[in-house]
Amino acid sequence: MTDRSELAAQHTTEHILNAVMQRDFGTGRSVEAHFGPKKSKCDYRISRPPTADDLLSIEAAVNAEIQADHSVTAFELSRECAEAAYNMGKVPDSATHIRIVKIGDLDAIPCVGHHVEHTAQIGRFVLKSAEMRDETIVRIRFALESSEGARSDDHS
Repeated sequence: MTDRSELAAQHTTEHILNAVMQRDFGTGRSVEAHFGPKKSKCDYRISRPPTADDLLSIEAAVNAEIQADHSVTAFELSRECAEAAYNMGKVPDSATHIRIVKIGDLDAIPCVGHHVEHTAQIGRFVLKSAEMRDETIVRIRFALESSEGARSDDHS
């Protein structure tokens, strides 16, 4: 994978992880995220520390959504239309046209990042760790493995 395609896979995975965390744990979207060749992480506000079973459930749910091979599309809306329909929390006030990235029926959110065209291009999501940063924030670190098992994000 090239650096750009790795970043696109990691960024699309963040959308999927956000959707799973919102759906299954009521967290809302990530409050912070970082993607890079050495580490990928997302922080979420959560009501309680996740259990070992929760972590297995998160990993399985993200992988199920990846394997569902959702199409990833983008379209543009006026700010007024976007404000009426989407969470605009991370969109700069100066933006007048808003790009919405949609992952099947799973997720749709304003976003300017690079993404894969279909979720099956991502590979396998591996939840590397989850640690409580404080009483309400959990940091989830993850890696992606290609379908052949080669790592695209290494935390060693």
